[in-house]
Amino acid sequence: MQSIWKSKGKKLHTRNIKITTYDYDGQRIIVEGILKDDRFQKSYEIIGEPFPRGVIHHMAIRLLVNCSDLLIEDVDVDLAAVPQEVCRETIDCLAPIKGLAITNGFTSKVKQLALGNKGCTHLVELIQAMAPAIFQGFAAHRSQKPSSFDPDQAKKIIQPLINTCHAWREDGPFVEMFRKKLNMQ
Repeated sequence: MQSIWKSKGKKLHTRNIKITTYDYDGQRIIVEGILKDDRFQKSYEIIGEPFPRGVIHHMAIRLLVNCSDLLIEDVDVDLAAVPQEVCRETIDCLAPIKGLAITNGFTSKVKQLALGNKGCTHLVELIQAMAPAIFQGFAAHRSQKPSSFDPDQAKKIIQPLINTCHAWREDGPFVEMFRKKLNMQ
């Protein structure tokens, strides 16, 4: 059976987001997010000016995250390609997230701090994509070697995951298993 979504026309645009986690020093990780937009056809701005094909956005965010509390200790932004030079003025728009913990409400807090007339929608979109991947990177970091069971730490890790998807729904068997094991309510 063929999909009705099979591409038939010429490629116009791609957006790729890649998120990678690296060990930093055993206690902290670096989470790197890269967003790249490519336009494959010459186009025209709404005012009729030509806009060339090629890379529109190519930006990276690197976060230094402490694994003991999922606190962002440092933020680095790289704007390799932007559509307009004025976009480079937003390079520090994520500086206010330094010191935030990645927990419930993180993405809404980032929007409050980094959107608006001094922010960049694309950087905020990228960090929103990075937030859940930080948990995966943290889990990969933490699970490299056996550790002693710490119920308080486990509760801190599990609590933000509840109701994030069907498997982690509050009334589901997965959460119930953890609640029994950790004596959570």
